[in-house]
Amino acid sequence: MKKEKLIMKKIAVVTGASSGIGKEVAKSLQQNGYQVIGGARRVEAMADLKDLGIEIAHLDVTEAGSRETFIQDILNEYGRIDLLVNSAGYGSFGALEEVTLDEARRQMDVNVFGIIGLIQLILPTMRAQKSGRIINISSLAGQSYTPLGGWYHASKHTLETLSDVLRVELKPFGVDVVVVEPGNTATNWQGTAVGRLLEATPKDSPYRALTEGVANTLQNSNATVADVAKVVLKASEVRNPKIRYQIKFQEKVSVQLMKFIPGKLVDRLVTRLVR
Repeated sequence: MKKEKLIMKKIAVVTGASSGIGKEVAKSLQQNGYQVIGGARRVEAMADLKDLGIEIAHLDVTEAGSRETFIQDILNEYGRIDLLVNSAGYGSFGALEEVTLDEARRQMDVNVFGIIGLIQLILPTMRAQKSGRIINISSLAGQSYTPLGGWYHASKHTLETLSDVLRVELKPFGVDVVVVEPGNTATNWQGTAVGRLLEATPKDSPYRALTEGVANTLQNSNATVADVAKVVLKASEVRNPKIRYQIKFQEKVSVQLMKFIPGKLVDRLVTRLVR
């Protein structure tokens, strides 16, 4: 039986809710009147969310069966989904010469195919409702490139293009698609990405010096998870959302400037950033 007491609340689904941006977004939405269901592989890391009234469930976005069970359980309980925030993802860095294709496939599987798989499952419900909003957490990497970030950038560029296509396809059905593009944000994501990069690059690799420069750059942060959650909340509630949201003013400016800078100058700039 569906929960009658929540009939007036909007139902929000947040993936990657066990840490970082996903966890903070789940908290923010719950505190602002949504009923949130958080999904992640590490259910135990979401235990604190239950104290806020957030429902938690196991979700591995790379497994079709896990995605299907997760969404069907929500629909069985609530009968609708008003908001999906796709925050699950990770960063895989390394020289394109050295990153294995198995790792490249996993990067795309988590950051692209897992997200689209979830979206496919919720769209019949949103179309039937004639309403709904999908927020895909991308990155400034979705509109840029840096050395050693090939597969991560590719995954975010792909996600952004698919989001653009979805936005046009779904407009007749009253479903919005929004992209949020954080820059370097203080989360565990950074430490994990740096650890993977240093571990995957041999000490005698011709890319080792570059690797150490990129590792230092990745550990810088311009924003907090609270900053990102604030933007996601705005994108969730505004009547006519923008297509893309950046977090900090300087990031908004840099995205606009990149459209006018010649490619070879961009090459020099991004190389200088990681030296």
